[in-house]
Amino acid sequence: MAEKSEILVVGGGVAGLALATRLGKTLGKQGDARITLIDKSFSHVWKPMLHCFAAGTVQNENNRISFMSQASQHYFDFWPGEVVAVDRLNRKAVLGPFRSADGSVVLDGRTVDYDALVLAIGSCANDFGTPGVAEHCLFIDNLIEANGFNEKFRMELLRAFGANAELDIAIVGGGATGTQLAAELHKALDLVRLYSFEKNPPKLKITLLEAGPRILPAFPEQVSEAAQRELERIKVDVRTSAMVSGADEGGFTLKDGSYVPATLRVWAAGVKAPAVTAQFGGLSLNRSGQVIVQPNLCSVDDERIFAVGDCSFIRDEPLPPTAQVARQQAHHLAKHVPALIRNGTAVPSCVFRNKGAIVALGDYNGWGTLPGGTVFGGGLLNGLSARLGHMMLYRQHQVELYGLSRGLMSCLADWLDTLVRPSVRLD
Repeated sequence: MAEKSEILVVGGGVAGLALATRLGKTLGKQGDARITLIDKSFSHVWKPMLHCFAAGTVQNENNRISFMSQASQHYFDFWPGEVVAVDRLNRKAVLGPFRSADGSVVLDGRTVDYDALVLAIGSCANDFGTPGVAEHCLFIDNLIEANGFNEKFRMELLRAFGANAELDIAIVGGGATGTQLAAELHKALDLVRLYSFEKNPPKLKITLLEAGPRILPAFPEQVSEAAQRELERIKVDVRTSAMVSGADEGGFTLKDGSYVPATLRVWAAGVKAPAVTAQFGGLSLNRSGQVIVQPNLCSVDDERIFAVGDCSFIRDEPLPPTAQVARQQAHHLAKHVPALIRNGTAVPSCVFRNKGAIVALGDYNGWGTLPGGTVFGGGLLNGLSARLGHMMLYRQHQVELYGLSRGLMSCLADWLDTLVRPSVRLD
């Protein structure tokens, strides 16, 4: 490779930002390589919190990490933009025009050279081509969509209050995102009661639709059953084996012919890579558009291209699209890419170590599972241990990116903020 290699990281999610930060502190700081992060946003948020931003129970302004600030302090470069194609022959990434909110072009399309390219562009919900979903449903795959949903949620809640009517919300997908969103929306309404609406709060009806036989299929059955009971306790209508066959402006049609009316329709089912992966120089993809990689996270077609997190698919041993997987893969590349750049040493296989999983249903309950299948939470303290564990995962993420001192100060700032700001988004 060149004397000063160009390492391009595309996507500033859990994996991308962690990788750029770590490589910046090694290769970038020592001048062995130029690390460049590209993302179509200007700031990073922890994706497992998007349902909280959508419900308004967490202020996203306090939970963003500026890419420019992070880059300036950790020896890497940041450019806003979206990679729309990859020229593998000439090792160039093609960026589309960068536009402002009003659609005007701020930066023309351009190309960026690379010696090593790491794709960390995440994933989005998969509508499986279901008629009407793209046109009539809301998604919460990123911060813009989460904020957009929150705006609509608050306005429709106000409309329901003014008309003394019921607000119907239907969520498709009984995985962690859909299940937690259902609980978080009820939590938001509980918090809103503290500030307004006096004794006549708006009426909220939430229906959770899951095509499979149970919600939270990635968790043990006892967690699925307990979570469903908890959701039903707070009046969420949980429907399993409910496959959606179509959507329109009034609700969802199910495969059995029944109809679920809903003013707000959220699609949180399925996982697929962004469609742009089809433009990445003919890289081999699976049916969900994920880049097929070898166990060392290198593309099966190109030894200079790696893919991590939700947009990657390990051919011999597929892994779930979780933040835990993305984080471990980023750490693996951060550890071994310096030897690749300096000495040409091949990156070894990445071994995933399952550390368990946690699901938190607002302030109502929560559960965690350890690698051996042991379940904790959901006890007399309403799953306090699981909910604290969920919060600690986020704090760990902050400390990893900020460093210990700034990470702890961020925790303190968040706590102080709760003393002066409303506990739910009101405007």
